[in-house]
Amino acid sequence: MKKNYTYNRTNLLTRIMLSLAAVLLLTSGTLSPLPAEAKPGIKASSSKVKVGSRTFTVQTVSIPKGTPVTLGLAKRQVGQVEGFTSIVKNYHAEAAINGAFFNAYGGPTDPYGTFIIQGRLAHFGGYGTTLGFLKDGTAMMAPLRNSLTGTVTSDKGSSIGWYAVFLNRTPASGASTIIKYTPDRGSRVGFSGGIAVTIVDGVVTKKDTNANSLIPKNGYVLVFTGNEKKSSDRFVVGYKVQENLVYKDDKGNAIPWQNVVTAVGAGPRLVRDGRVELNAKAEGFNDPKILSSSAARSGVAIMPDGSILLATVSGATMQQWAGIMKALGAKQAMNLDGGASSALYANGKVLTQAGRPLSNVLVFGSNVK
Repeated sequence: MKKNYTYNRTNLLTRIMLSLAAVLLLTSGTLSPLPAEAKPGIKASSSKVKVGSRTFTVQTVSIPKGTPVTLGLAKRQVGQVEGFTSIVKNYHAEAAINGAFFNAYGGPTDPYGTFIIQGRLAHFGGYGTTLGFLKDGTAMMAPLRNSLTGTVTSDKGSSIGWYAVFLNRTPASGASTIIKYTPDRGSRVGFSGGIAVTIVDGVVTKKDTNANSLIPKNGYVLVFTGNEKKSSDRFVVGYKVQENLVYKDDKGNAIPWQNVVTAVGAGPRLVRDGRVELNAKAEGFNDPKILSSSAARSGVAIMPDGSILLATVSGATMQQWAGIMKALGAKQAMNLDGGASSALYANGKVLTQAGRPLSNVLVFGSNVK
């Protein structure tokens, strides 16, 4: 009997020890959880879409909400051009599509749309539709316009206002205008002529004839041309300068875009709230390539779940392009630059190759920077 009792006691202790070990394993599992299930990745596909009597082959790239995104600039400067695949490589993109319209037909290769890069307004756009992203990946579309004004305060405390018409672009020959230049333009304004006022940390540090002026890393340059040269008289070395940027819609109403970190402007709008909405003339477009012609198209859509859809088609009118975007399930959609600029990339493959160097590219991926 004693021997049997000893055996049973040992067996009981063994079972208790095993149970305790199991509890410890479960506890340690809660302290070091398994990796969360991976989010669905960037997916590329080719689709047949019928609109009216025609069937279109559309290249698409689906991007999960929250995927990091920025606007990739040619040579990382506003106003330059570079090959599509080179920009993709420089920004470590996993997906990319060409962005805003730009001057591709001689003269300065300046863009036309609004640029917001890492929260900084880098270029003004005065027409069309703009796509913007918040830090959490939430996307929105609006007919974005901008107003940049400010004040200059003398050493005696009196103030007078100022404004800028453009941001980071070359003035037209003979134009009378005021343009602000920031480091997103590069190290210099890119041209000579006019009066240049240099502001560093909110203080005027230099005022002189513009000879392709240097742009300070912690400031900006205002260039006054033509009849606006006299407006530079209010800026004196040592005076303090304050600026006020307001985001507005096409009706002049202020809109809450201050928290947008990435944006690109093009247009026209194609889909609003799941319905085709297209009025290119009302958005400021007059070119037959937009209004009536068939051409290669690029576009971007916000899907009902908040994900992003990039798309290109080899030839469609804008009305057909709007119908295609609706058929693809877009909740919101807008057109991007097209024709020879149309370009699309995903997961190491060029799906649509640009026919010319580009000014800017919307890039997505975990390592974009």
